[in-house]
Amino acid sequence: MIPFLDLKKINQQYANELKEAANRVIDSGWYLLGDEVQSFEKAFATYCNTTYCIGVANGLDALNLIFRAYKELGIMQTGDEVIVPANTYIASILAISENGLVPVLVEPNLDTYNLDPALIEAAITKKTKAILTVHLYGQVNHMSEINAIAQKHTLKVVEDCAQAHGALYKGTKVGSLADAAGFSFYPGKNLGALGDGGAVITSDPALDDTIRALRNYGSKEKYVNKYKGLNSRLDEIQAAFLKVKLKYLDDEIKARREVANYYLANITNQQIVLPIVENQTSHVWHLFVIRCKNRQQLQQYLLDNGVQSSIHYPIPPHQQDAYKNTFNGSFPITEFIHENVMSLPISPVLELHEVAKIVDIVNHFQAPATL
Repeated sequence: MIPFLDLKKINQQYANELKEAANRVIDSGWYLLGDEVQSFEKAFATYCNTTYCIGVANGLDALNLIFRAYKELGIMQTGDEVIVPANTYIASILAISENGLVPVLVEPNLDTYNLDPALIEAAITKKTKAILTVHLYGQVNHMSEINAIAQKHTLKVVEDCAQAHGALYKGTKVGSLADAAGFSFYPGKNLGALGDGGAVITSDPALDDTIRALRNYGSKEKYVNKYKGLNSRLDEIQAAFLKVKLKYLDDEIKARREVANYYLANITNQQIVLPIVENQTSHVWHLFVIRCKNRQQLQQYLLDNGVQSSIHYPIPPHQQDAYKNTFNGSFPITEFIHENVMSLPISPVLELHEVAKIVDIVNHFQAPATL
């Protein structure tokens, strides 16, 4: 069986270094907000070409803390609106609503699956304070257009970079393309920890200072609480692991691109709609997402022939029980995407013969005849 994602094999590449990192943390006797976190924060900020990196507990908290900090700084207040793509993973929307802000869904572009800049301005009202862009599946948004709209309307722009570590837009890394960015280091991400983890990236000193306090019970000085904060800290051992894996991120991205390019060049089944890549450096292939009207049958066919696949994501946010009766309007593009997309295996340890087998199976798939 070819697994959808073999995390064990990915991490085994660096097993000795990871074990050394773990031993270093164990031997240090310091397990929270110590040298390992500071070292990783500095390294990742440099990698993203930004000034500050704040390690937090997970990717959802990263976004949550950005909006929370903007409220504490008086830039946003309860009831303000944030534009967000309608087809994103629900975490993007949870971070908005959890802060008493109002998510305003905007349809994506069907070619890129990312927020459609042409539809943003129609959604802006007097209450709009920010645009949350999501670099979905690993492909960067059209940030020049989005930033121009934000500047015109005096809006903040926040990047959800949970799937796009290392992607470039016009030569600039994601995380440094807006006012702030949230990253997830969930184990399956392109830069994945061996547990949960996340980070906020920014070059705004006030935002950095506020989030550092908020992640630690709202405290910058022990037992002195400026804010009603939360406990959301990247721990020392995950920071040590991430520092190891960061060294190899660009090589892993290169390997992912090789798999993606093989798929793009060799999948010829006319029932399959392949991803559209606008620029090679702007896509880091966290996921290789195809569309197929007979998705369920294709997924079963792959499984029957020894290949795991996945669906990202089967139910759009506006149809989730958590947001029942929350959103007005219709989202036909989003619903079409969620009804038809599926993800083929892609990883830096997927071997060429495995990729070739997957391609062969996909090319031989025939949709069942309809009566």
